[in-house]
Amino acid sequence: MESCEVDTALEILVGKWKHKILFQLMTHDVMRFNELKRAIPGITQKMLTSQLRELESHDIVERKVYPQIPPKVEYSISEYGKSLQPVLDAMHEWGKNHTNHLNRAYAETNEQS
Repeated sequence: MESCEVDTALEILVGKWKHKILFQLMTHDVMRFNELKRAIPGITQKMLTSQLRELESHDIVERKVYPQIPPKVEYSISEYGKSLQPVLDAMHEWGKNHTNHLNRAYAETNEQS
């Protein structure tokens, strides 16, 4: 029996921060840690580190360390990670359509009251 692989896909995207990290890295080719942290309001350094490591372990994000002092570390979407772009675009579009759907339903309910 074949299992539902949606769980596998969601494992990469689920959580409060991963999709926000991916959005930033797909919008910018390369970002340093502090740039990412500034671009994602509310994320802690510990959480950003943890989420980046998870994404890196799944080969979604690449981490490049430059041998200099102080150390310079850059993050980017891996070639493999770029295959998530159509999935994220589709989810964005669906989310936008869903919000519009709910707004219309809410407006209709208020008109009937």
